[in-house]
Amino acid sequence: MKSILSSAVSRRVFAGALALAAAASLHTTALAQQNWPQRPIRLLVPFAPGGNIDIMGRLMAGRLSEVLGQQVIVENRVGGGGIVATDAVARATPDGYTLLWASTNVIAIVPHTTKAPYDPVKDFAPISAFSASPQVLLVNSKVPAKTVPEFVTWVKAQPNKIAYGGGGGPGSASNLIMSIFLKRAGLEMTNVSYRGTAPALTDLIAGHIPTTFVPLAEASAQSNNPNVRMLAVSSGKRSQHLKDVPSISEAYPGYNAVSWTGMLAPAGTPKQIVDRLGDEMVKAARDPKFLEQMALHGVDPIAEGPEKFAAMIAAEIPIWGEAVKNAGGERPQ
Repeated sequence: MKSILSSAVSRRVFAGALALAAAASLHTTALAQQNWPQRPIRLLVPFAPGGNIDIMGRLMAGRLSEVLGQQVIVENRVGGGGIVATDAVARATPDGYTLLWASTNVIAIVPHTTKAPYDPVKDFAPISAFSASPQVLLVNSKVPAKTVPEFVTWVKAQPNKIAYGGGGGPGSASNLIMSIFLKRAGLEMTNVSYRGTAPALTDLIAGHIPTTFVPLAEASAQSNNPNVRMLAVSSGKRSQHLKDVPSISEAYPGYNAVSWTGMLAPAGTPKQIVDRLGDEMVKAARDPKFLEQMALHGVDPIAEGPEKFAAMIAAEIPIWGEAVKNAGGERPQ
């Protein structure tokens, strides 16, 4: 009888100990979240230093280092068109110490062009979008069109006889932004592929091709060039950096095709951490001094926090997927 009672007591004691241990673990975890961050944070950037994506990531890393009291270290992990860094964050411990500086490319485009090892929705916790980089529809000055409607009329009068410069191949932003525009306007044009935006812009200026899309910063540098004309920006509204240049959406409501950057954490990262980071990013996007730094690189702020960023990603993925398909860059099934 004593043996049975002793065994029952032991089980109760053991169960109680387990409950206490679990409670202590939960308390420790909650305390760790509350006191986060307690050590430096890694921000993985999927591309090489010096580009606009990297520059935006470094701007935000510097800002967060100041407000969080811990250094946010930018780590450029290049490879696989952005896949290497993105997958590394998807597989990282969701504790707020490994983050991704994401872009349109790795989240909304790459999964349509190749078999990525990560799921762009399920494997990440959106923190906030940060910047939008529109592109500009440029034409050679010999093109008779002065507006988007005039351009559309001009092209429709000669289907498949007008060429455009596709800078960077089927999966590049400029090529896909043009693909989205052609689909929306019902145009048929011939793609002349280039190894990047610069050679396409050179040929546009020389009159070898009549039109192309180029990033806003590069288009702005040609604002006084008599050989080119800016017809429209690809963002849903006029850019604050080119206020006199219309948006394509003024002719085609709802059109919005921009390259964006933003921050993601591994799925399962505590909401308290995600929300704090999101709040700090929104504050940065409303700080006039910080906005001045962004303006130097021709980007517009779009920081709106976790929920709106998640909705934005969900909306962007099918749009860019359709663009990839139309541009002929879809991965084999």
